[in-house]
Amino acid sequence: MRSFAASKARDLVLPASSLISDISCSDVPCNSACYGLGRPLQSRHLGSRYLLHKMKIVKITIIAFLLFINTSIWATPRPIPDPPSLDADSYFLMDFDSGQVLAEKNPDQRIEPASITKLMTAYLVDRAIADGDLKLDELVTISEKAWRMKGSKMFVEVGKKITVRDLMRGLIIQSGNDASVALAEHIAGTESAFAGYMNHQAEVLGLTNTRFENATGWPTKGHYSTARDIAILTQAVIQEFPETYRIYKEREYTFNSIRQYNRNRLLWRDNTVDGVKTGHTEAAGYCLVASAIRNNMRLISVILGAESDKSRTQSSLSLLNYGYRYFETHRLYRANEVLKTARIWYGDQEQIAMGVESDIYITIPRGRYRDLQASMEIDSEINAPVAQGQEMGVVNVKLDDKIVVNESIVATHAVDDGGLWIKTLDSIKLMFK
Repeated sequence: MRSFAASKARDLVLPASSLISDISCSDVPCNSACYGLGRPLQSRHLGSRYLLHKMKIVKITIIAFLLFINTSIWATPRPIPDPPSLDADSYFLMDFDSGQVLAEKNPDQRIEPASITKLMTAYLVDRAIADGDLKLDELVTISEKAWRMKGSKMFVEVGKKITVRDLMRGLIIQSGNDASVALAEHIAGTESAFAGYMNHQAEVLGLTNTRFENATGWPTKGHYSTARDIAILTQAVIQEFPETYRIYKEREYTFNSIRQYNRNRLLWRDNTVDGVKTGHTEAAGYCLVASAIRNNMRLISVILGAESDKSRTQSSLSLLNYGYRYFETHRLYRANEVLKTARIWYGDQEQIAMGVESDIYITIPRGRYRDLQASMEIDSEINAPVAQGQEMGVVNVKLDDKIVVNESIVATHAVDDGGLWIKTLDSIKLMFK
């Protein structure tokens, strides 16, 4: 096993003893009792030079002691307290990049997602646009069903033609049920058919405890999700459609001369929050999925079943603050970054480069980055041909002897067969290796 680590992880703090190791007896007068060198104490050493020497020794000793105490304190991992006690039936806190769960309560408890459902509705609209099946400037005719929808509205009028762009803002900022139904009908023909698309996409994303019956979140039997699934869906929304995600931080939208404000109060309370969606029904209570980014670290929080609008806002903020106060996220390796080169036999090249297929992030307790230890395991003998992306080994990262990252190492390029002559030469070389 070959040991390696990210460069920053190797910048270890020098021990306090190194600060005094460069001082020798030839630099200053001393006595035999002080350094054990067997030289007699001479009278000329007494006086100002001797006192100066003693003062330097005392000063160095004090500095070394203080540094020792300081490093000893910080060398002991600080315990992470339990998450705050929140007024919610369930909650979930996750790092966006690493996917690491930082706090949870009843994360897989099924609950009505209410208008948070519209995250999937918007996601499928974006998917249709990405696939070339829909355009932002495309006109949507408002049906009577969409116009008659109760609850939060964009206030579209039956028979009018509205662009997909405007309907998306009405869906995201104003949480318009009418906009949701109009878009669902335009894409799938009926809202029921669109719910089928929603459930298919839920399976693709790995939302194992989610089922949709409509595009709005209107209370319906068999329509449910969980805090964990909502966080995963939110991660996909932010990652795959960043242009649309920018809409989620807009505080207001005016349509048909009616100005409405975003119901996510965190957009006014914390400028690091840039989304995402609220929801409320009698059964679901007050719900809020939020996301913030501080110092390049993005977190996603989900609060379900709070007692009030104020409570879901404060609980979300408390959960986010907890995550940022006690955790930090680092990118350990970049996709296709060369982590290792090795000899390859019988190929048209003698060296093969290896790395990871995607960026590797890790979320750890704050202040523990320098404690990470990484190692790589690869095959002792690598023979051509090798395809690009072929697995060559694994990289493990440990913290306190616990593996926190285990990722495959792959070939960053292909190596083809070297032909008969190369194979003959390499066979001979291997005989004497």
